[in-house]
Formats: sequence, structure tokens, C-alpha cells
Amino acid sequence: MPATVTTGSVPRPLVRVNQWTIILSIILTWITGFYWLLLLPLAAGLGGIFFDFNPVMRIAKNFLRKPLNTYIPEDKSDQKFNQTIASFCLAGGFFSFMVGWNAAGYVFTIMVVSAAFVAVLGFCIGCFIRFQWKQWQYRRSRQA
Repeated sequence: MPATVTTGSVPRPLVRVNQWTIILSIILTWITGFYWLLLLPLAAGLGGIFFDFNPVMRIAKNFLRKPLNTYIPEDKSDQKFNQTIASFCLAGGFFSFMVGWNAAGYVFTIMVVSAAFVAVLGFCIGCFIRFQWKQWQYRRSRQA
């Protein structure tokens, strides 16, 4: 039985395209030294966080062959949480490279490219962090 994509979810292929956009932008930044390439996934991520419109995912949606409800769904709130972390790291990397703090730029971009690549492989670090955070909040509320 196919998974159903609901309004609170995002089809997995769109999430993967976003992850690969982050990965490739960072690798191209490292290869070319053009740190402004980080603005592509950063702008797309910020658009998704603040306006529920990620242009990378919107463009990729046009290339999906099957109906959206046939793809494995990813939780939209998890994706926003992950995108917030990724955007923070991308912004940190961009501004670090911009002011010449290359070591900090590499630290920020290595963190986000590692998390995105591990997510492509199947384990979402951000989802794990968010789950632990929610568990901690729940335990804390039960003690009060």
C-alpha cells in the first residue's frame, strides 16, 4: 500500500533534492572558493522556513512522475527543524568565508554537508536531535 503524503508532510524525493542541493553547493564552494554559492541553499532554506516556499523543492516537484501521495512522506515539522539547523550552519559558513575566517567556514560547512549526506544515506541527525529534545520536554513536564 503506498504511503500517503498529507499537508503535514513533504514527499521524500523533494527532501532528497534539497539535501543534494546543499551537498553539491558546499562541495562546489570548496572546489571553486566562490563562497556566494552557499547563498543558493541558504536562500531556499530560509524561504522554506519563513514562507513555506522552497524554490529548489518547487522546481523539483515539476519533475516528479507519480502523484505526490504515492511517495514516502517526510514530516514537515521535522524538515523545518532540520532546515533551520542547516540554514544556521550555511549562514555561519557564508559569513565566515566572507570575512576570511576560513577555518570557521569549513567547520560550519562540514557540519551541514555531513548531516545532509548522512540523511541521504538514511539517518536524519536533525530528526534524532528533535526527538531527544521532545522527549526531554515531555519528561520535564511530567515532573512539574
